[in-house]
Amino acid sequence: MKRGVVLLGAALLLGGMGQAQTGSAGSKVPLATGTGGAVATVDLDASRAAMRILEAGGNAVDAAVAAAATLGVTEPFSCGIGGGGFMVIYLAKENRVVTIDHRETAPASFTPTVFIENGQPIPFDQRVTSGLSAGVPGTVRGWQEALSRYGTLSLRRVLTPAIVTARYGFVVDQNFRNQVQENEARFRAFTSTASLYLPNGQPPAVGRRINNPDLARTYETIARQGAAGFYTGEIAQAIAATVNNPPVAEGTTLNVRRGNMTLADLANYEARLRPPVVSTYRGYTIYGMQPPSSGGLTIAEALNIMEGYDLSAMSEPEAYQKYLEASRLAFADRGAYMADPEYTDVPRNGLLSREFAAERRALIGSQAAPGSVPPGDPFKFQTDPSYPLRPAPAGFEGNDTTHLTVSDRDGNIVAYTFTIESIGGNGMVVPGHGFLLNNELTDFDPVAPHPNVPEAGKRPRSSMSPTIVFREGKPVMALGSPGGSTIITTVLQTLFDVIDRKRTLAEAFTVPRFSQRNAATTGVDLGGENTPLAQGLAGLGYRWAPTPEIGRLTAIQFNPDGTVTAAAEPRRAGGGSALVQSGR
Repeated sequence: MKRGVVLLGAALLLGGMGQAQTGSAGSKVPLATGTGGAVATVDLDASRAAMRILEAGGNAVDAAVAAAATLGVTEPFSCGIGGGGFMVIYLAKENRVVTIDHRETAPASFTPTVFIENGQPIPFDQRVTSGLSAGVPGTVRGWQEALSRYGTLSLRRVLTPAIVTARYGFVVDQNFRNQVQENEARFRAFTSTASLYLPNGQPPAVGRRINNPDLARTYETIARQGAAGFYTGEIAQAIAATVNNPPVAEGTTLNVRRGNMTLADLANYEARLRPPVVSTYRGYTIYGMQPPSSGGLTIAEALNIMEGYDLSAMSEPEAYQKYLEASRLAFADRGAYMADPEYTDVPRNGLLSREFAAERRALIGSQAAPGSVPPGDPFKFQTDPSYPLRPAPAGFEGNDTTHLTVSDRDGNIVAYTFTIESIGGNGMVVPGHGFLLNNELTDFDPVAPHPNVPEAGKRPRSSMSPTIVFREGKPVMALGSPGGSTIITTVLQTLFDVIDRKRTLAEAFTVPRFSQRNAATTGVDLGGENTPLAQGLAGLGYRWAPTPEIGRLTAIQFNPDGTVTAAAEPRRAGGGSALVQSGR
């Protein structure tokens, strides 16, 4: 990249922002209301990057990619160009919703027994920290598809804020340090990772400014050459070499297995444009992702089940009990039937049918089910030929991902969730290039047969749930979250809280989160088990599994008076950052 472009980026990033930054120039604020464009992310630097692009005349797609690239610098253990994701876009002028699937794919070498050794699954932690767990990254291809089809600025322009942040650095916060500490043993196992994230052999101190010049140069290559600069040439060679010959530090005791990713795997990667999942709920129209994301279908099915109750007239415990049981049933069906649609005949029409929802609703009593429930049979409600699939056991998904939500003054909206899976992905920074690789292929279930079995070129099932909500054809809310399979329940509970319990978006952020995923125990925010609501639910048979945090929501609400409210977490994982172009 030319020096002038970098200096321009520095000016854009470090200069004033007028009204758009009122009240938040020095620190993150979780709530902002005003007019014009809006952005909500987990990180102030990323929110500023998006706002810079909006102020420079870019649209929501341009701004979303700018924020995402910056998050790859400042939130590298959650996301980055070594991973993949799902983007839901509302194009206001065309009044339509499109989605881009840039989920990672398995290398061509994969077989259903790739994670089996001596007749048993490789232990999960060993699957994670290995070359085997890394899927072919999809993020860069997804960005280019989004910008070339729906953006207004070049990839070079929207990457400039991230290049500046990577080159000149950012300030370490407590969440960043905590994530390094949690992964310290893994990070020490790889020379490239230890060099970047364990300066002087220790996790970086809170308040220290750190930079990532290798990532800045990688972004510069992508800015010049486009996605081809990532999927072919030097960067692709470095990715394949890292997967196939992990940069293991001398003396490590970890059993780090090699993968088998080829340059052809990288060069052949394609993003997919898929029609959204469209469902309705009490007069609202809800758009989400199709499989291989399980989010759109699971949320839609649960809402169909819940719609049979007058939840706004019930007491809090009674209403939440219906939400939790609807989620339990929908998760049972998710585990049985949802996977990559290019490899599995997913019974989408049956899962979305009102008749199937009524059949599932009939199983809900006034108490918590004692444990997991079996899946239903959506195939008899299919309107297209299909065949039954064997139920899959519950898998394990990493809880670290990120979500951002952006809108612009013209009404375009982006809800974007992307990830490298577990905190720190597979633990391996690509030497000389400054980004971590994903461990997404651990989202496959290692034991066949079932829909989500590992196969060559397949995309593992995901829970990512970027969602946009409309009423009478106008956008009402856009939202999403990280959190593994709790992503689904976080989005579902937020819709329930806002639509049924009449909470504002800000109030919905402060309610304890409850996550029932077809298990004997129900997840709850740590401390939330002691609230009156949780105590009332305990009287209905719920047993709690306190969790440090469930979800890390970012959202935008479109208000009846024409204003917008950007909202991010006020406290979970250190809080998030909300900005609007013209505050009030």
